[in-house]
Formats: sequence, C-alpha cells, structure tokens
Amino acid sequence: MLPPLIDHHTHSVVVADLTPEAFRSLLTESDRPPAADPFDSALGLAVRRWCPPALGLPEHATADAYLARRHALGSEEATRRLLGAAGFSALFVDTGLVAAAGQPLLGLSELSAAAGAPVREVVRLESVAERLAARAPAAADWSAALTEALAAELAGAVAVKSVLAYRHGLDVPAERPGRAEVIEAAGRFLADQPLRLTDQVLLRHLLWTAVDLCAQRRPVPPVQLHTGFGDPDLTLHRADPALLTPFVRAVEPTGVPLVLLHCYPYHRQAGCLAQLFPHVYADVGLTLNHVGPRATTVLGELLEPAPFGKVLASTDGYGLPELHLAGAAQFHHAVADLTRQWRRAGACTAVDGERIARMLAEENARELYHLS
Repeated sequence: MLPPLIDHHTHSVVVADLTPEAFRSLLTESDRPPAADPFDSALGLAVRRWCPPALGLPEHATADAYLARRHALGSEEATRRLLGAAGFSALFVDTGLVAAAGQPLLGLSELSAAAGAPVREVVRLESVAERLAARAPAAADWSAALTEALAAELAGAVAVKSVLAYRHGLDVPAERPGRAEVIEAAGRFLADQPLRLTDQVLLRHLLWTAVDLCAQRRPVPPVQLHTGFGDPDLTLHRADPALLTPFVRAVEPTGVPLVLLHCYPYHRQAGCLAQLFPHVYADVGLTLNHVGPRATTVLGELLEPAPFGKVLASTDGYGLPELHLAGAAQFHHAVADLTRQWRRAGACTAVDGERIARMLAEENARELYHLS
C-alpha cells in the first residue's frame, strides 16, 4: 500500500473544458506553440501511463482516446477522479498563478473539495510586491509597506516562495541591500509600467524581508525557492541552486529553512547543499514528470548526497490535474523502484525501504511544515 503523499509545492487546476490544443499546451513548460505533439515526450508517456485508469481506460491509451474519454466525462468529473486517484493527504498551493491556457484556476477551497484533501497556501513573494506596487506607495515608504503586506499574507500561509530565478537569476549578492539603495530602486520600480519586479536590489530586499518575518513566527515557516529548469522566461544556467550558496550561509543564523524546488538538471548540487546545511531541503518536483522513464535515476541522483530526511515530494502540477496524478505516481514508482534496487544490491532492508518511502512522501513535510 502506498504511503499518503503531501504535495508540498503545487498549483491549482482548470476545470473548464479544454480544446485538444489547449490541453497539449499545458503538457510543456514552454509558452510557445509546440512544434511537435507534447504527448510524444517523456511527460506524455507518464500521463498516458498513469492517468487513463482513473478515467476508466487502460494504461497507455492513445492520446486521442484519452482526450475523447475526458471530454465525455466532463472536465469537472475528470478532475475529481484524477486528483482523487493521486492519494494526497495535503496540498500546498502556490497562489501566484491564477490562470492556465486562458482559463481561471480553481480557488483553494474548490481545489480541496476536488482533491478530497486539505489545501494550504504558499504565498508567492513577487506577487505580493507587485500587488503592493499597484497601490503606488511612496518610494520612501516601500520597505515598511512591504513588511506590512507580507506579514498579513504570511499569517494564513504554510510557506512563502520566491521566483528570483525567473526575475533575475540566483546569482545575486547575499547581503541585505541598504535603505538608500532600496528607496532608489523602489522609485524606479514604481515608475515602471507594467509593474513586473525584476530589479535585483528589490528582489533581494523582498527575500530578506520574508526571511525576517518567517524568523519571527513560531513555528518558523520555510522559504521555497524555484531552482532549475522552467519556462522560457528563465535563463537556465542562472537557476543553478549552487549559486545560492552565499545566501544560504547568510540565512543560516536566522534558523529559517530554505527549500530548493525542482532543481533539475542541478539536482546533485541541491542534494549537496541539503547535506551541508541543516536548514536546506530539496525536491525534484515537476522533474519526475518531465523525465518520465528516467524518474528513478534522477531521484537516485538527488539521494546520492542528500540525507533522506531532507528530501520532499511535490508535483508542481499546474492547470491539468493529470500533472498532479502523474507526478504523485511517478514519485511513488521512483521511490519503490529505487529502494528495490538498493535491496537487491544489499544496500538496505525492506524495512529501510518502507521507512524511506514514508519519510519522503509525507513525514519530512509534516516535520518541516509543522503539521499536526
């Protein structure tokens, strides 16, 4: 029997009926029109392997048969079946995204009802800053207004998340920017249209403001950081989590945990950071979906350096509930396959394998996020 899974970083889903083209557009991290059928990918294979049985079809049903069955059931029923089959015990949802393929995403309560599991919010830092900027505070008041706005958002959240990797890259100075530097940068930002936060001074200030607020809370919530691959808005080599090492050192005295999300193809670097620094954790998130049949290998590479108690499970599912189910199934399959290989090699016992599976799927997240 599979252990319950806490999806500690994910997004909501669309319940509107999607055209086949819109569905396929959500099977890729690219925001460009696909030049080839996204079903013909490792992710497409994973979806066709794990999702058809939830809709009453055999594994590996063709894409056309799958989409026809999904349409016949209706998106709402398909969503309920797919999320229910994933077996989540909780989902932590990044609310920085509100639409997919031009359709609104389910709200948190609706997502919880569809999944049959509790849902908690992960606050996206850059979204808070941009909403604040829309109210146009004076540059001199930016820092205080940001602290107030973030504190209010954090009150009901399980964690915060930064997309620094997208907005600038992880190669930023580790130290806190000075007050004069922040005021000058805020003046430039507030004069810009549209209000998209890319200034590295304000991004650093935002991140340090979040760290300070998290450090003041009891229990202390983590700060999640996107690392590794993503959509074309990101420059991949600047998303290597190893670039965060000076920041990791600077944060350590605060006691605030840092969670490195996704990490691929730099997952070994993330695993090393998780081993070296007590406050650093990692996952391979959406990676396990996108590498398809190689999921066992990639998870094993993360677990080469990373302690088992520092690795978490997430799907990063977005838009399509298929990504949540496939992500959960890929995770369970990869853990089971990996520990089976270890047992055959004499590296662990069956009891060890079961304990590791529970740790990675749920127990580590319960401890890190202080869940009862």
